[in-house]
Amino acid sequence: MNCARCGCVIPEGESYDYYGQALCEDCYIGAIEPPRPCDVAAVHSAKKIRALTGERGTEGLTELQKEIYNYIEERGKVTKTELAQKFNLPEWELEKQFAVLRHCELIKARKEGDKIYLVPFDAK
Repeated sequence: MNCARCGCVIPEGESYDYYGQALCEDCYIGAIEPPRPCDVAAVHSAKKIRALTGERGTEGLTELQKEIYNYIEERGKVTKTELAQKFNLPEWELEKQFAVLRHCELIKARKEGDKIYLVPFDAK
């Protein structure tokens, strides 16, 4: 059986039912407790851990997170729709990646007119 969300193979008896969909454990957790980009405790924890490990900038990020960060950094601002299309990501996966980058204070969301953009964290 494959996960209805990410498509990975789920071993027999290890699927979780979420509104009629069979999900793997990671996707189930993400569905019932989605990442929150503006989570004060998560930001504090990420900053503390990165300081303790000496990580700066994109150190410690996955390759995808580094690519997303660099893409935003190069352009100055992008919409979530642009990112989803550029990296071929479903909305739930993009939200997960955005939350990590926000917790590390590398990017943030900013509203301009009726659009919301993702921008480098230090952008004015």
